[in-house]
Amino acid sequence: MESLNPDLSGKLLIAMPGMADPRFDHAVIFVCAHSDEGAMGLIVNKPATEVRFSDLLEQLEITADPGIRDIRVHVGGPVEESRGFVLHTTDYASDQGTLQVDETTAMTATLDVLEEIAHGRGPKSSLLALGYAGWGPGQLESELAQNGWLIGEAQHAVVFGRANEHKWSAALKAVGIDPLSLSPTSGTA
Repeated sequence: MESLNPDLSGKLLIAMPGMADPRFDHAVIFVCAHSDEGAMGLIVNKPATEVRFSDLLEQLEITADPGIRDIRVHVGGPVEESRGFVLHTTDYASDQGTLQVDETTAMTATLDVLEEIAHGRGPKSSLLALGYAGWGPGQLESELAQNGWLIGEAQHAVVFGRANEHKWSAALKAVGIDPLSLSPTSGTA
């Protein structure tokens, strides 16, 4: 049976002002998988302030090559917060399993991608997220119907850029909305 809902894999979910759940306030989420069974995505604009890439490598007993850039770790969402997910360009694929999301973006959740990044052989662009955002069947569609999220095209600079504080407004501008024009409350006339 064919789904009535479009597949949002590879799209951005942009939180509307007034998002009831504070964990998603001003969040920009890259949707990694979406089907009738639910959806899974990674928040791309909320850095994990207490965790550094080098600390994670040390915990996992991975020795990085000298001069390897300390990539930023993000809070990917409230589900399985101790599990790591690497969102990356499709120039890398793990032998142990990589989910190709679309033509330009993939996700790997196996240790080997961290080892490759630590040795300078990983993907050209990547984002490490701890945890993910998940929705059960129909849950995301319900949130969309209640105007909780806007849908936008994923842009490399928004997904992989380092200016996390600007990603939400950049994602809104990409769909033609001035962030200053949005109100966190709705009114009636």
